Amino acid sequence: MSETTVPPAAPKDMGLVARVIGIITSPRETYAAVAAAPRWLGMAILVILVVLACQMWFQSTEVGKQATLDESIRRIEGFGIKVSDQMYDETRKAIMDPPAWRVGMSAAVMVVGPPIVWAVMAGLLFLVFGVFTGGRATFKQVYAVVVHSGVITTLGTLFLTPLNYFRESLSSATNLGVFLPFLPESSFLGRLVGMVDLLLVWWVTSLAIGVAVAYKKKTAGVAFVLFGVYAVIAIGYAAFMAARS
Repeated sequence: MSETTVPPAAPKDMGLVARVIGIITSPRETYAAVAAAPRWLGMAILVILVVLACQMWFQSTEVGKQATLDESIRRIEGFGIKVSDQMYDETRKAIMDPPAWRVGMSAAVMVVGPPIVWAVMAGLLFLVFGVFTGGRATFKQVYAVVVHSGVITTLGTLFLTPLNYFRESLSSATNLGVFLPFLPESSFLGRLVGMVDLLLVWWVTSLAIGVAVAYKKKTAGVAFVLFGVYAVIAIGYAAFMAARS
């Protein structure tokens, strides 16, 4: 008697809320549904609005403005630049008492910027895993996967914004440097562990799962490529900044 082959069940359609929850709790199944029906507009609007609301609220508070000023000065000094009194006063005025047009421009960048960044990322992933390796996912599927991976970074924003407010600081609270405070911040190792952010690692892992599902590839192989790029960027940045210091 011949055996009957049962075709795999098609991924069920998922609503917006179900996809938000699924990216966190069951990413593989959720990304399969996203690849099968690559709708991204609703998720893009949700991610942008949540991040915009968090950032605009934080920047409207005195604590947020002071934390932004402190972080801006720290970053400038991190490049080996000595901050003069005049430079400090100009930076302080721009952050603590910004004109209305600057606030509007910042909000516009936070609305327009993410879709452009997602498109660039999707294009690079499409080239690497599609054009160069013969994968069959469409650009729309890859773009939808990238947009949905933004659920992880949005969750991080929701978690870190009130935390940064109570800490009165914009310094990262989720990188490995927090657990290795004895390392000098300006050293190569100090900067390298500071580049290893746990939320960023989670996001790269989620993105790797989504890309692997869209291209029907092994997650380990996709993750190896993405984390390899992450490692190169982290090491290069740490070496550059340590040399500048």
